[in-house]
Amino acid sequence: MIPLDPAYLVGTGGAVGALCRTYVSQRVDSETYPFGTLAVNVLGSFVLGLVTFAGASEEILLFLGTGACGSFTTFSSFSFETVRLVEQGESAAAAANAIVNLLGSLAAIGVAWLVVRTVLG
Repeated sequence: MIPLDPAYLVGTGGAVGALCRTYVSQRVDSETYPFGTLAVNVLGSFVLGLVTFAGASEEILLFLGTGACGSFTTFSSFSFETVRLVEQGESAAAAANAIVNLLGSLAAIGVAWLVVRTVLG
């Protein structure tokens, strides 16, 4: 097997993750609350947890972890959307957005750990 340059793995994974993020965001986002960003952050955290806790190879971690999950999840959009909610006078929604993104992503990592532990022992 010919080893692939890590940059190709990360770049290809990044392209896949960005396309998936666009697709998910378009399906679940709303005008009043950034559900799309929440969905990709929680789902991406779960997938990153799965591949990491499952002991995936370095190549898989570069493709899925660094590339796909790195471009699928978005801290910058989360931060921007939270500040935008504050600017619109929606401070409670902004606080909820921050809390739900953080706790949801942490919970997703925890669920991934439980899944891997249950399946792989």
